[in-house]
Amino acid sequence: MMGTKKDNYYAILMAGGVGSRFWPTSKAANPKQFQDILGVGETLFQATFRRLSRLIPAENIYVLTNKDYVDIIKDQVPTIHMNQIVAEPEMRNTAPSILLGALKIQKTNKDARILVAPCDHWIKDETAFIETVEKGFEHVGEEDRLITIGIKPTSPNTGYGYIKYKKEDSGAFKKVEQFTEKPGKSQAEEFIKAGNYAWNAGIFIWKASFIIESFKSHLKEMHYLFDKGKESWNTKDEVEFLNANYGLAANISIDYGIMEKSEHVVMIPASFDWNDLGTWSSVQHELPADDAGNTVINSRLVAENSSGNIISTTSKKIVVMKDLSDYIIVDDEDVLLIIPKADEQEIKQLRAKVMKDFGDQLG
Repeated sequence: MMGTKKDNYYAILMAGGVGSRFWPTSKAANPKQFQDILGVGETLFQATFRRLSRLIPAENIYVLTNKDYVDIIKDQVPTIHMNQIVAEPEMRNTAPSILLGALKIQKTNKDARILVAPCDHWIKDETAFIETVEKGFEHVGEEDRLITIGIKPTSPNTGYGYIKYKKEDSGAFKKVEQFTEKPGKSQAEEFIKAGNYAWNAGIFIWKASFIIESFKSHLKEMHYLFDKGKESWNTKDEVEFLNANYGLAANISIDYGIMEKSEHVVMIPASFDWNDLGTWSSVQHELPADDAGNTVINSRLVAENSSGNIISTTSKKIVVMKDLSDYIIVDDEDVLLIIPKADEQEIKQLRAKVMKDFGDQLG
């Protein structure tokens, strides 16, 4: 039977993070990507897997994750095969996991084109997203390019990385000139004024063969380390090789290790709305609020003179509040968090303090 071009379409889903800024709902034992954070009837991971399955054959979607999450993944997508779940023996940054995924996929299909995506983003217009990805797949099939998807900024947000692209490029693909990690407020404001900066969504498209070549050029030691395992990819010996070698890989991001160094990086401007759901406040943008601007998740609220709050509980708990505004209130079975929205960047530190005082199981 003749194959179709879609047989060459693959995805690497990054599903290993802890999501500590969503603590206490998101804990290491059950992080945010495996929860229905928005109360919409499916988890972020399930939504991402389903969205990608509209274009990419479901059996070609690989999930890179922490070994502790393998059972959760199988439970949430029962049709997934074990060979699609790649368990990192220990936590590393994005570069080693992306190289590992690319090597496994290339051994299966030398013509593979790969989408790399986090699994905790919220994308409303799924059709526009699929069209953007398909455009990227077509492009990398014709030229050796590393594509990043850029999001049009709606504010000088300091929580995102920024991509500077060539203003003069009028086509669908813009030459990338520079990446900037999370900037300060004034720098972010300058970027918005300049008009040729996009938010970095951390979504990439490339040919398997070309990203592996890029590792050879820019992260030689990492490529050499993994290349020693080529006979074991997709076999029963793979786990043994990874247990012995994965922890030796540099703890480095794909942005810093490859994207910032390569001359072959282009950006596709996204035509879809996007939210990385990085903080509780980011959830508030995606959900309806009551007349006073309170956002309620899995709760029932009685509020007097209270506005702009985010309330998340379990089991539709009734929450009663008076004279309280702009707070985050998260009630988990073990922990109750009450913090001003203005201080939500401190949630990570508060989580660490609770773990130190009361035990790691609470983080």
